[in-house]
Amino acid sequence: MALNWIWFLFFGVAFVVAIIQYIFFGNAEIFKILVDGMFDSAELAVMKIALPLAGVMTFFMGILQVGEKAGAIQFLAKRIGPFFTRLFPEIPKDHPVHGQMIMNFSANLLGLDNAATPFGLKAMQSLQEVNPNKETASNPQIMFLVLHSAGPVLIPLSIMAQRAIYGAQDASDIFIPCLMATYATTITGLIFVSIKQKINLLEPVLFAWLAGLTAFLGAILWYFSSLPKEAIELQSKVISNGILFLLIFSFIAAAMRKKIDIFGTFVEGAKGGFETSVKIIPYLVGMLVAISCLRNSGVLGNMVDGIKYLVDLSGIDNRWVDAMPTALLHPVSGSGSRAMMIDTMKTFGSDSFVGRLSCVFQGSAETVLYVVALYFGSVQVRNIRYTLWAGLLADFVGIVTAIWVSYLFFG
Repeated sequence: MALNWIWFLFFGVAFVVAIIQYIFFGNAEIFKILVDGMFDSAELAVMKIALPLAGVMTFFMGILQVGEKAGAIQFLAKRIGPFFTRLFPEIPKDHPVHGQMIMNFSANLLGLDNAATPFGLKAMQSLQEVNPNKETASNPQIMFLVLHSAGPVLIPLSIMAQRAIYGAQDASDIFIPCLMATYATTITGLIFVSIKQKINLLEPVLFAWLAGLTAFLGAILWYFSSLPKEAIELQSKVISNGILFLLIFSFIAAAMRKKIDIFGTFVEGAKGGFETSVKIIPYLVGMLVAISCLRNSGVLGNMVDGIKYLVDLSGIDNRWVDAMPTALLHPVSGSGSRAMMIDTMKTFGSDSFVGRLSCVFQGSAETVLYVVALYFGSVQVRNIRYTLWAGLLADFVGIVTAIWVSYLFFG
């Protein structure tokens, strides 16, 4: 039901705003802009997202099938079992989905978006297998998706690369603020969903794991913050891609050891990857077209103007408002918010407070609505329950944290 309301809200708001612009401001082009945007977004969903994703999905689904037959996924599931069986109590113990979720979270942490999506979609399919009500999101699916939509990334490589392109003196200076903001987003989502599902995060095993993960992230933060910019970029690329390649090779080596038909198993899993890519196209088209209407209607620009007016009335520093278009677009469109981040750096300068804050906004979370449409669409779940509200709350905390840490670091 939530997706129905999102669709109605996006198209309804866009229509009302367009009518207002036409009647009161004489903007005769607004409806053409909306319709052109709908066609462009529909093409984008298929040609630039679904079809390129099909190749990546086909390969990684095949590799995951090899890993499962070789026992590698089960190996990961057993190692992480004590933590995940408490965080996802409704999933059977030693279920392969534990390992699949770990691979998804690991790929996200390493900034490997192309690998994280196939791993995540495979995990969502496995979660759907143990979902008693196939059209309604289960508790484990909600927990997984909220944690995934928080988008915890250790090193925001793509953002740092864009900063370097636009002349930043130190492209990596947003590294620590981004990590702090995405950590706040993730913890907020985890706490919210745990309260809803009555999961006790203070239970000794859960608390120990969370404290250990926090300490681990702190150690990584300390290590990379002590490195020069060039070393951060070089080591992060080597570590991220090296770990992914090592995983792929390990799966193949384990399959060889067990004398499994590697290529036949790969092809068997790869077929499922292509089928999943085709299955998500209607959901992507529907959501991206609705998002396009909302964006092209000018609603977000009006919201920013309203925020700036209220902040000016309060008399507090309003520099952060100029970066808000990136934050407001981020939950609905990753490409749109990235474009806004680049435009902000062009307008205000990559080393300006506003330019840096827009980059921290971009690195603080994932695109919630896109993730909801993609993952639930892949398993035909229609009732997403409180998934969206948990993701938006976590995103809001990420925005507030991003503003705070940016004033702390860049003043």
